[in-house]
Amino acid sequence: MNTNTASTSPTIAEIPSGTYAAALRRNEQIEQQLEKDPSVFRMLTGDRPTGALHIGHYFGTLRNRVRLQNAGVESWILVADLQVITDRDLVGDIRGSVTQLLTDYLAAGIDPEKSTIFAHSAIPELNQLVLPFLALVTQPELERNPTVKSELAAAGKSHMGGLLLTYPVHQAADILFCHGNLVPVGKDQLPHIEQTRVIARRFNERFAGGEKFFTEPDALLSKAPIILGLDGDKMSKSRGNTVMLSMTAKETEKQIKRAKTDSDRTITYDPDARPEVANLLTITSECTGRSPQEIADEIGDKGAGTLKVMCAEALNEHLAPLRARREELEQSPDYLLEVLRAGNEKARDQAVRTLDQVRDFMGMAY
Repeated sequence: MNTNTASTSPTIAEIPSGTYAAALRRNEQIEQQLEKDPSVFRMLTGDRPTGALHIGHYFGTLRNRVRLQNAGVESWILVADLQVITDRDLVGDIRGSVTQLLTDYLAAGIDPEKSTIFAHSAIPELNQLVLPFLALVTQPELERNPTVKSELAAAGKSHMGGLLLTYPVHQAADILFCHGNLVPVGKDQLPHIEQTRVIARRFNERFAGGEKFFTEPDALLSKAPIILGLDGDKMSKSRGNTVMLSMTAKETEKQIKRAKTDSDRTITYDPDARPEVANLLTITSECTGRSPQEIADEIGDKGAGTLKVMCAEALNEHLAPLRARREELEQSPDYLLEVLRAGNEKARDQAVRTLDQVRDFMGMAY
């Protein structure tokens, strides 16, 4: 992958990976290449289907996926249903959660004519890649992955199951089966992308005779601000501190009204000292395109009540088209499954081709 930049500026491939600073430098080159020719990228991204999505998902990832899709980036979107069991003892209604996820995807602007949406469990050939990939990593490498450790802690578990331990390898298979070379992630997911790069490199060296069969993918770091829950902690459905995309305007107003703020009547934008107030200003900013500071200056000493009203109104106005589309989609469950089945068929065709080539490289084509 070459960005064709001037010789004084390194290409993406020439910038080392593995650190946040390096990822930021590589991202500068990626954004430049996206403006020149987005067709050189193939994006792989997705979510675990644990139910409907909230505004943290929307502002953090969904809008950026739609941006890349509409810019002309080939987009593969994974409904990671098998990964629901990675760190959960109770999985709930997975089929219902998948339907909710698909509804939010399409309502937010993911276009099945431009993006391939597929389910993990429907692509057995993809999962078969995990076995040769496991041969390319060591147990200590997996055990010291900081993202896996944090996911174990978040799940409230003291012992790591085999599926969670090998999760980075499964994610590598997700990315590499379709030869994805661009993966939108947050900073905390960088170790997973680096592990995928290592697996791709080792496969090419050990089995492909040095041929660059698998491209080492790049992380595209999110520029979206972090949206906190309405209580100031991480936004999570289990905490009840979210604004769901599926909520009505009145439900949204009710949620925003009970959002945590502070006792200072004058509204200022100070994310460090006043994170809850800054969060409401950020949400309002994301909806209106105005800066958080400008909004704060306009409110002045009118207090948190005025801020909450402004935030709820901006959010409802911004989400109105999405919610209208969502209502339409909820009336067409058969269409949602048709979209998924079509994506599954395309993804499986790709996975079969990749696995056949992997078998050829490994001398296992009989």
